[in-house]
Amino acid sequence: MDISTALDFAKRFRNGVLTTIKRDGRPQLSNIVYMITDDGEVRISITADRAKYFNIVRDPRISVHISQDDFWGYVVLEGDAKLAPVAAEPNDATVDELVELYRVIGGEHANWDEYRTSMVKERRTVVHLRPSNAYGIVRS
Repeated sequence: MDISTALDFAKRFRNGVLTTIKRDGRPQLSNIVYMITDDGEVRISITADRAKYFNIVRDPRISVHISQDDFWGYVVLEGDAKLAPVAAEPNDATVDELVELYRVIGGEHANWDEYRTSMVKERRTVVHLRPSNAYGIVRS
């Protein structure tokens, strides 16, 4: 499947499943929300204290599965993830990215200062995926 076709499909949705590789080689799956930038990069907010973060640090190969509502159409985007630095200050570049991601997925927040502080407290970061492979079944 052409990556641009897969990305066009994925732009219609916000929920997916992130698959990382555990230390023993088995997949670790997590439900996620994501955004896709205009230039085709998938971005996902995660915390630096969970398995998916440690899995990506150890092995950056990831897959994101996106399914349409009736479950018959889907795409899988694969590639090597890059991680933004863990949020350290309310106004650092990672928190700015998290604000952008939130706005795309959820709109405006009621209190951006509170949100920014929470992103640091939760040790959030952003997964960046520029897909190198895609497959699936796209249905209208």
